[in-house]
Amino acid sequence: MRELRADVLVVGGGLGGVAAALAALRAGRTVLLTEEYAWLGGQLTSQAVPPDEHSWVERFGVTASYRALRDGIRDYYRAYYPLTDRARRTRDLNPGAGHVSRLCHEPRVAVAVIDAMLAPYRGSGRLTVLQPAVPIAAETDGDRVTAVTVRHHGDDLVLSAPYILDATETGDLLPMTGTEYVTGAESQAETGEPNAPGTANPANMQALSVCFAVDHVDGDHTIDKPSAYGFWREYQPDFWGARMLSWQTPNPRTLQLSTRSFTPNPDDDPWLVDADQRVNPGDGNLWTFRRIAARRNFTGGLYPSDICLVNWPMIDYFEQPYVDGPPPAEVERNARELSFSVLYWLQTEAPRPDGGTGWPGLRLRGDITGSADGLAMAPYVREGRRIRAEYTVVEQDLSLQVRGDKGAVPYSDAVGVGMYRIDLHPSTGGDNYIDVASCPFEIPLGALIPQRMENLLPAGKNIGTTHITNGSYRLHPVEWNAGEVAGALAAFCLDRAVTPRAVRNTPGLLADFQAHLSADGVELHWPDVSGY
Repeated sequence: MRELRADVLVVGGGLGGVAAALAALRAGRTVLLTEEYAWLGGQLTSQAVPPDEHSWVERFGVTASYRALRDGIRDYYRAYYPLTDRARRTRDLNPGAGHVSRLCHEPRVAVAVIDAMLAPYRGSGRLTVLQPAVPIAAETDGDRVTAVTVRHHGDDLVLSAPYILDATETGDLLPMTGTEYVTGAESQAETGEPNAPGTANPANMQALSVCFAVDHVDGDHTIDKPSAYGFWREYQPDFWGARMLSWQTPNPRTLQLSTRSFTPNPDDDPWLVDADQRVNPGDGNLWTFRRIAARRNFTGGLYPSDICLVNWPMIDYFEQPYVDGPPPAEVERNARELSFSVLYWLQTEAPRPDGGTGWPGLRLRGDITGSADGLAMAPYVREGRRIRAEYTVVEQDLSLQVRGDKGAVPYSDAVGVGMYRIDLHPSTGGDNYIDVASCPFEIPLGALIPQRMENLLPAGKNIGTTHITNGSYRLHPVEWNAGEVAGALAAFCLDRAVTPRAVRNTPGLLADFQAHLSADGVELHWPDVSGY
């Protein structure tokens, strides 16, 4: 088999993987980067999820490279899209005027910007990107990973590097390498978390979602009736309070049944959208909630309709776990059938405000999501495998109810910051939402250090969190921050001929590494702000 080698191997090209690769490359190292799907960027691109971010993102609370990504997306719109003068002039352009984030945009724009950020390193030969490539096996020698085999265009390639970073969406390298990991919900006896269950359930994981984009135009764009539509049309989980295919859903924060609205192309003013999660979660009108193109931001009638990204409660698939359960392809297939059923319901039976039913003018925009079947290219994976780490972040580290005005626990080994409510979607164990106010928190280096393995590092959602705290640490800027730190740590260890464990546990090395991160634009601590 063909063999390739670099200083750092990053398996998985989602947000964490891209950030890890960039950090190692900036440090002068060579990198092999693999990705399963046609687009780099993971949840931001192939999974089609607009960025979930905190309220201060425009001023602080993200790394400099993540800010460069956000700025690049806005600059791309200014360079290539026919924006209105007002949209072009605004510093904090929100192309979709969605309520979930101050930067809602089409996935392809992020793909273009990520590719541009990596382009100089590909041109120089320091970065090799293998796409599509799926890890299928790994070799180890004691507490070290020596090689990972990936399948790339039908061929098996053996990839090796002194440092191996697992940036896959579900922590695929952990079982392959024998790295100790956990899945699902830990018990309260193990973690002490107020919202942990009495008994651990490794199969209890957050819902999987297959997102999709739609617009609303003239004509009948109704899809063929999905084969499982009859099942999903009548499906009502015990805890839901209504059929899933309805406008009634539990309020994530109160669990009271609430009624959502849906008004295609409401002709609202994009400048009146205040995407601030402290004030309003923004999910009242599902059309504008995650809108990724607001037609009034563009000139000349270029967009006949807004484009709405569907990542709503009714597409959450929690019948089967995606990890360490049934074949993942089966789970994804069933989740896709649910998403198609939701779309068909919207087109044919969903109650309209005027008393009618269905919007046949809703048009599936697979060209926006880059997929063959019209849905997102990849499923949105909220929760996968997590390493058993030197330090595991628990709920009482950041819960606003527990910590109050003391703020989140400060870590002496802080290597980044993040902020998001502890936001758990309904899970495969039959749990309803768990939505807990959080304090702005730090990322401890100990959460990136496996208990035993020496040269394998997590670089995404697989860091040392629990089922509960994964709900805060899984979002876009935190995944990027974790990946960036993993890439920087691998390069730092190569430069100093030390191990990641030594960096964390040697005060002088830790101080040097934290100084390196700060100089590279990684914020280690928050200013004085309050949680929500």
